[in-house]
Amino acid sequence: MAVAATDSTRAPQTPLPDPQDNVKPDNYVDKFKGRNVTSKFIDPCEGAAKASMDCLNRNDYDRDQCLDFFQAYRDCKRSWIEQRKADRRAGRPSA
Repeated sequence: MAVAATDSTRAPQTPLPDPQDNVKPDNYVDKFKGRNVTSKFIDPCEGAAKASMDCLNRNDYDRDQCLDFFQAYRDCKRSWIEQRKADRRAGRPSA
């Protein structure tokens, strides 16, 4: 017979970060540096992606509760893409 976990036996959850903390992407050049292969799976916005997924998990996948996190992820991606475009235009390596 299985016993359901009560609130007192669950591990405490760490608080979610403020969505605005994840708007600025990590430096993508640093993310790519030191790797033998440039991968499309390296994401300088992975913190924003993880925060939005954590929000969904904590709110039983109610998207309306996590709109700020989704917007922060979109803003981060937009900023990252613009940064890469500017680097390419300036002749700097983008990967």
